[in-house]
Amino acid sequence: MSRKPNYYSQIIATLNELHKSFPTYNVGKHLSTALDGHGDVWGMSDKELLYVLTKYRIELDLDGPYNSSDQEIESIIKSGMDLDNIFEEEEYNGEEY
Repeated sequence: MSRKPNYYSQIIATLNELHKSFPTYNVGKHLSTALDGHGDVWGMSDKELLYVLTKYRIELDLDGPYNSSDQEIESIIKSGMDLDNIFEEEEYNGEEY
């Protein structure tokens, strides 16, 4: 008699692996990033969640760890919101794009 896979335990194990590999990321970041674009996850099965987390873990492993702080990310976002001023400064300095 074959045993049915215990997806719940595998999900917990995957989250533990993520924590060991990326200790600066909290569980919320992992789940939010992994589930981004999957719409309403309320009815998602454990099997589907395991698949999404496994795919996410593989992508992280391929990309490598990022040690960006929240302040760094905030700075990048603010810079992106100020693109008009950056382009105006460049035009003022004689550089046109």
